[in-house]
Amino acid sequence: MRICISCAAGCEAALKRELYKLGYGDLPAVNGRVHFEGDYDDLCKCNLFLRTANRVYVELAAFKATNFDELFDGVLNIDWAAYTSINGKFDVVAKCVDSHIHAISVTQSITKKAICKKLAIGKILSESGERYRVEVAIVKDFVSVLLDSSGSGLHRRGYRALVGEAPLKETLASAILDYTVWNRSRPFADLFCGSGTFVIEAAMKAQNIPAGYMRDFDFLHWSKFNASTFENIKADAKAKILDEPIRLIGYDIDERQLSLARKHAQIAGVEKYVHFQKSDMREFSSAKKYGVIVTNPPYGERLSERKEVEKIMRDYGKVYASLNDWSAYTLTPVTDFERLFGKKADKKRKIYNGPIECCLYSMMGNPPPKTEKK
Repeated sequence: MRICISCAAGCEAALKRELYKLGYGDLPAVNGRVHFEGDYDDLCKCNLFLRTANRVYVELAAFKATNFDELFDGVLNIDWAAYTSINGKFDVVAKCVDSHIHAISVTQSITKKAICKKLAIGKILSESGERYRVEVAIVKDFVSVLLDSSGSGLHRRGYRALVGEAPLKETLASAILDYTVWNRSRPFADLFCGSGTFVIEAAMKAQNIPAGYMRDFDFLHWSKFNASTFENIKADAKAKILDEPIRLIGYDIDERQLSLARKHAQIAGVEKYVHFQKSDMREFSSAKKYGVIVTNPPYGERLSERKEVEKIMRDYGKVYASLNDWSAYTLTPVTDFERLFGKKADKKRKIYNGPIECCLYSMMGNPPPKTEKK
């Protein structure tokens, strides 16, 4: 099958790196999507292990269509019985960009009619069985028909049952961690931790806990899929989970957010590796060297909050200046962040936090000395 994996804008490099480490080679990423030929084992691995992907699809067809007749015929030509069931519940979503076909509701209706004709030979589908989420993407008259194997987005790890204010998606947090120099041997701190996403994602990564370890996926319920395939892969992953000493710190001044963070860490099974503290970031200090700060400070979207944000950024810069050989990675939409922080970034990367255009500013400290190999 042809597998398609999507990710958020700005996360392509992190997704490519993950796929490379999983053994898929150096795959190109185009418009936030990566394609490769695979099988059900690969579908299992990508859903279970990928920390930065949004969804994992099976690409059923790709063809050109400038009218609804061509769309209907293209969908009708797909071998739906190879992946789906006549009893399945089909949810069709569509998007149309710069195409002759631009009516989303009609596109969805035409697609479902073609599926029904192919599977039920003109009869009405019972839709009493498993769910099949079909995505039809039409861009410049080029149609991609995708079967979503993930179900809910892969950012839903299963530990964040309760969401605090301005949540950072788990997938984005994990991608940002991948862009840093942090590893489990170095101190870690988030000085504006909120509900704890950066800290928890770092703990899961450090202890080798798969991103999808605690959640369900749509493909597990497909009648054409043998669930034992996934269970075997998951059992092998479980045997590789670590339980080694590590301490990650999260600071915040909002006790409600910290309560959520502690609850999320408990659900994720990493509570003994993390410490959430009610404290102002100005109070942070550390005698340790070569630590890494990864954080997402308040945005101050309202004009009345601008002065407060400016003061926070200046004081944050002073805290960082007092740390010995630490590196700091800050995600913010504040365009004059470097001026306020008091230091030029060594590297900048544009990243979208949902609809908000942000920049990840990387301030690099000295690296730890290399240990000689015996």
